[in-house]
Amino acid sequence: MKLSAPRRIVWIISVLLGILGIIGKFVSITFVSANAFWFVTAGFAVLVLATLFKGI
Repeated sequence: MKLSAPRRIVWIISVLLGILGIIGKFVSITFVSANAFWFVTAGFAVLVLATLFKGI
């Protein structure tokens, strides 16, 4: 299996999702706080997909 580096925009999106999830855990944000775990999970999933598939 050959891995590739994700594009910068995909990396930024995944980091933002993770940061939103972490902030949502500690600060009350209506939609984000209720789904903080899923924001972090989505951030990691986007990063993994971008690493596995070239061009994402």
